[in-house]
Amino acid sequence: MNLFQHARAKQIEAESPLANRMRPRTLDEYVGQEHIIGHGRLLRRAIQADQLSSLIFYGPPGTGKTTLAMVIANSTSSHFITINAVLAGVKEIREAIAAADERRTLHNQRTTLFVDEVHRWNKAQQDALLPHVERGTLILIGATTENPYFEVNQALVSRSRIFQLRPLNSDDLYAIAAQTLSDAERGYGNLPVQVHSDALNHLVNVANGDARSLLNALELAVETTPPDPETGQIELTLAVAEESIQQKAVLYDKDGDVHYDTISAFIKSVRGSDPDAALYWLAKMIYAGEDPRFIFRRLAILAGEDIGLGDPQAASVVNSCWEIFTKIGLPEGLYPLAQATLYLATCPKSNSALGFFDALKAVEEAEAAKADVPNHLKDGNRDAKGFGHGRGYHYPHAYRDHWVAQQYLPNALQGRVFYQPSNQGYERHIRDDVARRREAQLAAMLEQAQDWLAGELGEVFTTSPENAQQAAWLQRTITSSGAFLTAVRDELLELARLQRHHLVLDLQAGTGLLTWELVRRTPEGGVWAIVPPGPTADALQHQSQFLPELTQPQLVASLADLPPELKFDRLVAREALNTAVSRSPDRLAEWRKRLTDDGVLVIAQTIPRASQRPADLIDWSEAEKGLHTAVRTAEAQLYHNPHNPQVNWDAADLTTALTTAGWEILHQAERTLTEERQVSASQLDRWFQPSPPNSQPTSPPYVHFLQAVGLTAEQIEQVAALYRRQLLATPLVWHTAVVFFIVRPTQASR
Repeated sequence: MNLFQHARAKQIEAESPLANRMRPRTLDEYVGQEHIIGHGRLLRRAIQADQLSSLIFYGPPGTGKTTLAMVIANSTSSHFITINAVLAGVKEIREAIAAADERRTLHNQRTTLFVDEVHRWNKAQQDALLPHVERGTLILIGATTENPYFEVNQALVSRSRIFQLRPLNSDDLYAIAAQTLSDAERGYGNLPVQVHSDALNHLVNVANGDARSLLNALELAVETTPPDPETGQIELTLAVAEESIQQKAVLYDKDGDVHYDTISAFIKSVRGSDPDAALYWLAKMIYAGEDPRFIFRRLAILAGEDIGLGDPQAASVVNSCWEIFTKIGLPEGLYPLAQATLYLATCPKSNSALGFFDALKAVEEAEAAKADVPNHLKDGNRDAKGFGHGRGYHYPHAYRDHWVAQQYLPNALQGRVFYQPSNQGYERHIRDDVARRREAQLAAMLEQAQDWLAGELGEVFTTSPENAQQAAWLQRTITSSGAFLTAVRDELLELARLQRHHLVLDLQAGTGLLTWELVRRTPEGGVWAIVPPGPTADALQHQSQFLPELTQPQLVASLADLPPELKFDRLVAREALNTAVSRSPDRLAEWRKRLTDDGVLVIAQTIPRASQRPADLIDWSEAEKGLHTAVRTAEAQLYHNPHNPQVNWDAADLTTALTTAGWEILHQAERTLTEERQVSASQLDRWFQPSPPNSQPTSPPYVHFLQAVGLTAEQIEQVAALYRRQLLATPLVWHTAVVFFIVRPTQASR
């Protein structure tokens, strides 16, 4: 590039739209998408280590797909080529491949090919990339607003990690606006711009998670507002903001995911006999431009599939309403459409179609317009495995009366009523049923809000190609533990409800019981494990060498050794408090600081006091009278010894420690697990070996407590003989009490 070309490029960049000028250049400038690019997560580590594999970024417009690709271009050493699939064809692909081959041969430099709108390429164009991606000649980064599982060649998908980007939240948009107003080089930091708080709130709210929309509106507001003649300030008031961004766009694509998710939610709401939710999803589809004839077709199918002879008039009503619609058209044709929907949702015929327009008004409201489809209502037929859509949906026909209380409206609209049955005609008979179901659903939603286990399972945001060799190695590693430890681990991780992109900290890694399973379940997130230096840490470090560098768990000796900026979606702890419950508030307070805003701590803790007592395993029929009672009394004192913190506490003490340290208990459950054990001769020797004279051990031997209840030396020897005769070399069914907690920091302690 000569000087004239360089100057021209600088001029073009300076004159480009604000949204383009403000694109982040580094990871630190990038705002949002913490679930995939946050500190410690796999994608961030891969970028920083320059060890990228092929990637596909999937998400709605304005979420930062192209921007993230540009950040990668600025952060890695590979040569970067950008192609827009709308403008490029096979010729451009071949040129890019030839350039990549030449650069690899002459300079030993890898090439990253970024393809924007990759779903626009046909199968032949996508196939042209396959062998070169397979050989590693090219690292592919694709960006798409369409579901990659159905719009991108499956061979490419299977060789790529898929990351789903979410609409930005309000805090992200405020941060982007603040960056823009303070950046003197690319933004408006060199101009005296004063933005009223209500104006900024309006811009952020109406942008609806789209950074580009926010910046375009801000640019229009600043560039078209003349400065004050006296102060020279450019003042952006609410009126200016309202003129700059006039209408909220509802996210809806007629051929993509949101289309199928919304019609899925609509059908499930009608099937679930929820007229309020049915009217809301109908209003959202109409507002977004959906063809009403498509909706009528789905209603006609539903009338036969989900109602049938339950109401023989259902199909006739849909057909009649459809015919009326074809005769009068829009907008008045919305009345029979709403009428058919209400009839199928309640079965008795309704003439309360005006409720539809209450729902339409809700769609136009700021909060309602950006309400997402609850994950369990999304269409699970297309990508249940990839993104977890439809998971947690309760099929009404599987329940009594073909109805079950579950959420159909978005969270922001819970409790809203759009349909009011009158006391006339058929509606008089269904009025009480509708009210009863509303009350049951609202009660269920309130209960779910307090119950971690009943909450929505959440969407899967990332997917990776399967690595059969790595999966087999991990499977062998995690199944090497005993049945008891496996049962504890499995329940603990089931409660943790891990997502593939989660960042997890194993608070007491030990031999890796949890660590390897965490690695297997969070392939695009990351696992950190606390393990003190020594043979255990060395063994874990050695085992991790069998995994690729980016997927290896990060081992640290203590919490203080973690990077200060690192926060985790999940903290998991097995036996992390059993030696110091009395001192646990300090430790628990430190753990609290390491969680993300929606993160939780999941604990599995053995409760010795509630576990197996040796005396219960003995047949006392051959012992002298009263000896059994004395031994039971001695064992009770052993587990209440105030000087032994390993055994002198129970689940109630742990509950107190958690609440005192500022944790809210979301779930608590005690389990009694059984396993086969054998008591060794050396173990019995320790039980009955007296402490040295004048010693005061914190953990006195078993015999100490037998002496404390007044047993003579002869009686103690009789007990020891019974134990040796009945316990040695005999498989015993040993009962162990384990308490499981799911907790999160209280609002006051955050």
